Amino acid sequence: AVVLCAYLEMEGIDLRDRSVIELGAGTGLLGIVVTLLGKGFFAVSFKANHNCSARATITDRAAALELLESNVQANLPPELHPRAVVKELTWGKDLDNFSPGAFDLILGADIVYLEETFAELLQTLEHLCSERTVILLSCRIRYERDLKFLKMLRERFSVSEVHYDSSKDVHIYKAQRGSRKDDL
Repeated sequence: AVVLCAYLEMEGIDLRDRSVIELGAGTGLLGIVVTLLGKGFFAVSFKANHNCSARATITDRAAALELLESNVQANLPPELHPRAVVKELTWGKDLDNFSPGAFDLILGADIVYLEETFAELLQTLEHLCSERTVILLSCRIRYERDLKFLKMLRERFSVSEVHYDSSKDVHIYKAQRGSRKDDL
């Protein structure tokens, strides 16, 4: 999550007025940082227009929601709380609670590790994506199964590696439907 947060800031990706969803959020660090970056928090004072900030949907399984909500409340200024929504999402299930293709950006940090979840994760990504959606996934390639997931992802999306942090051995992959290579 830290590497993906740094990448978003380092690349100067404009998240203002973007609809972003984080999958498998854990503590919610990435979703919180996206909300702050989408507000221009690191460059603009809090007095600026709050209506142009990112809309972050921070998701995980039911067991993580209490911690996620607590972290959002504790780490975002009160005026940004409405811009970060915590929601339950179990991959491959609960998809009718999310409008198909409703997100500009889908983020996942270290969510590729259980082979038995790969099909459900791909089903979820396909449901959440539109032709304009960009997916950014950060992960370590630890095992053969991690490469298997990337192969499965490439069968459904156009995928490229956009960053590698050698100090942490973390790759960031960008995926989009078809052959589109839109920038954020």
